[in-house]
Amino acid sequence: MGDGERETWTTDEFGPSHAGAVGVLLADGTVPPPVYFDMSSGGGGRSVSQWNVYDGRVGQAPRAAALRAVCSCGWTGPEQRLDWAQIGDQELQDAGARAADICMQDWDVHTAEVERSAVPLPESFTALVSQLESEIETLAKSSPLAAVRAARRLEVIAMQAAYWPAREARNDAHLEQAAAALGLDERAARHLLARFGRSDPYR
Repeated sequence: MGDGERETWTTDEFGPSHAGAVGVLLADGTVPPPVYFDMSSGGGGRSVSQWNVYDGRVGQAPRAAALRAVCSCGWTGPEQRLDWAQIGDQELQDAGARAADICMQDWDVHTAEVERSAVPLPESFTALVSQLESEIETLAKSSPLAAVRAARRLEVIAMQAAYWPAREARNDAHLEQAAAALGLDERAARHLLARFGRSDPYR
């Protein structure tokens, strides 16, 4: 998604495998490089890809023609065109806020599709997890430490229960298949199976 600094979004389950952001397109349809800002009080500087710097005014930044949601998995959302005749002298941060919000909503739809495409879980399991989550939240109101212990117990159970399935999945499934089933990229899937299977991810 580019090397410059910018705000990104992730979900708890998919993490950096599906990190979203507001991407920028120029009038010719290309993606601009990060904008470099010198640090006046010393050596070095910052490379920034945050969408609102592409206003054609700040430093060497070109002017954005459209915004779109982008994801670290390579997915991109539909273009949200920017009308500079209407924007005029407004700050892009303000004038483009609605388009940026739409981009985030598009990415939310994308992650929902990723979740649907992952290996399905039985309704009985998801209901049980929801109940456990609710129980811990209730417990936290009277005893935060008891809630922490309960969460720790679940963590221990998860590690124990997933040990053999993780090892079997690693032996039986191609990494590409495992990644798709888990909604992760291949690197994250490899490390997850290794963590649950208590093994070296590169063996």
